[in-house]
Amino acid sequence: MQPIWSSRESFQGKTSLKNMRRRVLKTLAATLFAPAFVHAQGSPAPVKLAMIEGLSGGNANGGEAVFRNLVWAVERVNQRGGVVTAEGRRPLQLDRYDSKGQIEEALSAMRSAIDDGARFILQGNSSAVAAALIEAVNKHNEREPLRRVVFLNYSAVDPILTNDKCSFWHFRFDAHADMRMGALMSVIKQDAQLKSVYLLGQDYSFGQAVLREARRQLAVQRPDVQVAGEELHPMFRVKDFAPYAVKIKASGAGAVITGNFSTDLTLLVKAAREIGFEGKFYTFYGNALGAPAAIGEAGVGKVVAVADWLPNVQTAQSEAFYQSFRKRYPRPEDDYVHMRMQLMIESLAKAIDTARSTDAVAVATELERTSVTFAGQQGAMRAADHQFQQQLVVGIMEKQGSPGVKFDVEGSGYGFRVIRSITAAQAELPTTCKMSRL
Repeated sequence: MQPIWSSRESFQGKTSLKNMRRRVLKTLAATLFAPAFVHAQGSPAPVKLAMIEGLSGGNANGGEAVFRNLVWAVERVNQRGGVVTAEGRRPLQLDRYDSKGQIEEALSAMRSAIDDGARFILQGNSSAVAAALIEAVNKHNEREPLRRVVFLNYSAVDPILTNDKCSFWHFRFDAHADMRMGALMSVIKQDAQLKSVYLLGQDYSFGQAVLREARRQLAVQRPDVQVAGEELHPMFRVKDFAPYAVKIKASGAGAVITGNFSTDLTLLVKAAREIGFEGKFYTFYGNALGAPAAIGEAGVGKVVAVADWLPNVQTAQSEAFYQSFRKRYPRPEDDYVHMRMQLMIESLAKAIDTARSTDAVAVATELERTSVTFAGQQGAMRAADHQFQQQLVVGIMEKQGSPGVKFDVEGSGYGFRVIRSITAAQAELPTTCKMSRL
């Protein structure tokens, strides 16, 4: 099979009558964005991957950023010939379904995706949705062993998903919230001027987990730092964060610790800037999706973010990786690249190649012991709980062009200088998972 190029998008969706009332976004075949395969009659069909994500609603920009990253990763696999199975080489095909960030919509989308032939479910931008999908996948695989699926999680970081709710069918490729908090705490531990913090988060499982772990780790790592306030707010429903910003400033806190993302983070930092809050923000997602531009000059030296990778990691391989992404997506607003999503697709392709099959049991068994290296980044799946182990980095916001900040974020003129690198061994945490295997 020879690759061909196609420059137009193709919408394929198939919607059964039972799902007509569900407004699932029709399937988009990512293989048509880049080299695809010419399928002669009788040639192996593509391996379908179904991304179920909020592509409308409060975190639509986050969903689209995920999609761009997954498209790019799928293109790379297909450019080198696809995956190897007993039937021959097969391309990957990425289909997308809009969950609107809602659990019921996501469950409906999963059923549609399975009916459409997908055997690999990809989701991440909500831990609440991920928890529901894990339960649904477990039940589906038990009831329909001939149509089993594997769930690949790229961003849902509630620790419970690889602890008490761990599943043989679920694999997480992002560091969970406690691991991310540990990386941030390694910086907070050295911040001698910090005397008090304000804990603010979204009122759902992930946001609650972040605040709970922040309080626990502060007690261990910085018992001298007081918690000046702690508050949860409705996710993607607050349009004016000024009242929260006023309370933060009035508390006297020297920093905010938050897991907020997308508009909930952007609006928060905008409000804080407008009322003159001068403290730091220790964030999980302050390095993109509009946040750097929103906080502007006031964020220099004050906004801290943890990630699995940042564009200003100082290696030639890292720079080449980032430049390649920017060439693929040149618009400034599209500048949000996730290394872990590339490692996820590389891990899946390697597992399929090794198993020479797309059977869920065979692929899951190989994924459990998969390790990958890509663009200088290494990672390995831990079989005990299916939590991917990889290095983390912490960066602080600075002006582009300052030492260590060659690249800015989303054309904002601000980027993140890496101030701490945490090895996979340092980031690793124990698990309470008691996994049932076939």
